[in-house]
Amino acid sequence: MADLFDRTAEEGGKREAPRPLADRLRPGALDQVIGQEAVLAPEGPLGSMLAAGALGSVILWGPPGVGKTTIARLLADATDLAFVQISAIFTGVTELRKMFEAAALRRGQGRGTLLFVDEIHRFNKAQQDGFLPHMEDGTIVLVGATTENPSFALNAALLSRAQVIVLKRLDLADLERLAQRAEQALDRALPLTAEAREALLEMADGDGRAALNLIEQVMAWELSTPLDAQALGQRLARRAAQYDKAGDQHYNLISALHKSVRGSDPDAALYWLARMLAGGEDPRYLARRITRMAVEDIGLADPQAQAVCLDAWQVYERLGSPEGDLALAQAVIYLALAPKSNAAYAGFKAAQALAKKTGSAMPPAHILNAPTALMKEQGYGEGYEYDHDAPDGFSGQNYFPEGVKRPVLYAPPERGFERELGKRLVWFAKQRARRGEGG
Repeated sequence: MADLFDRTAEEGGKREAPRPLADRLRPGALDQVIGQEAVLAPEGPLGSMLAAGALGSVILWGPPGVGKTTIARLLADATDLAFVQISAIFTGVTELRKMFEAAALRRGQGRGTLLFVDEIHRFNKAQQDGFLPHMEDGTIVLVGATTENPSFALNAALLSRAQVIVLKRLDLADLERLAQRAEQALDRALPLTAEAREALLEMADGDGRAALNLIEQVMAWELSTPLDAQALGQRLARRAAQYDKAGDQHYNLISALHKSVRGSDPDAALYWLARMLAGGEDPRYLARRITRMAVEDIGLADPQAQAVCLDAWQVYERLGSPEGDLALAQAVIYLALAPKSNAAYAGFKAAQALAKKTGSAMPPAHILNAPTALMKEQGYGEGYEYDHDAPDGFSGQNYFPEGVKRPVLYAPPERGFERELGKRLVWFAKQRARRGEGG
């Protein structure tokens, strides 16, 4: 397989540096790009721009290895624009100024510039603002690439001048097409069983570049018989899942976990919990969020849910990982299967809104303590009925400020323990009506 890594140039017999398979198989036209047909098709956002001959500035948002750089380069070819590539990680103000000056000179000579900015979210606000005048006067067509959500990572001013194009993660069918393209280019089949071939593509985790790198590695082995999945796993380490504890994946996965619990799906909830733990998420953060789920989405429908979560949190603090992870998993299962209610959550929100609206309204005088003679003279405590002395332990007095009509803030559903609480509310309302307390 020496020819896979060493190439001899035609001119002068000089040896070229090895080129990775992913670079050698880079598409030469937009219709050769795999996995992004939805945006490149004639009716897609990029396809329609090219068909109209009016390529505007765009932000390519997607995970690693889905073709952002390739698409940018091919857009420049398709529109006869000079292609200039920079990385926000390595480019400073001085380099940007020189690049803009070169683009302006090029424009004066009758040719535009497509500026491809990799990791554009790494630029600060001032640097992002620096692109605006050059985009507006046509000096550059900006194509930015980011793995972060543009809504949070990019300035509103920049987003208003560029269309966001979402590139999807490659699925197994897309990766299989890449594998077939690699086999054709190398003129040999992957030395893997069907099961091992699928396992190899799964290792790439939706990243086309990673898939081609894995394929190149396997092709370099001298094998007499195809490897099965077990043998492949012994030779290759599974690629780490994409996870950024401070980025989109963090928020996307915790949202998926929370909604799976709310949707009473313990299997999905366990899956997302495992994904976050495998990605290196802090289990203490997960313990806090799981407890929050009990408070917000279960509440008094199962009062024990909060205790289960707090116990799991404490168990994790005592055991640590990996043993303590199981306590968190058990709490997640309990929450997913518990009756759901946000009645307390909604009631408290409504109470906060009412408290803000009514300002500093005083409590009714009859429920105020009167430790001094002056306060007694002002009517503090006058007419207060001690509930323990009332029939059934309920006086039915009004406890809202004068002028504030009694609201219904807490409305428990007919689920779990709150079914019983609802019965109590109905009983109290009947007693209050019978005793003539009208608000």
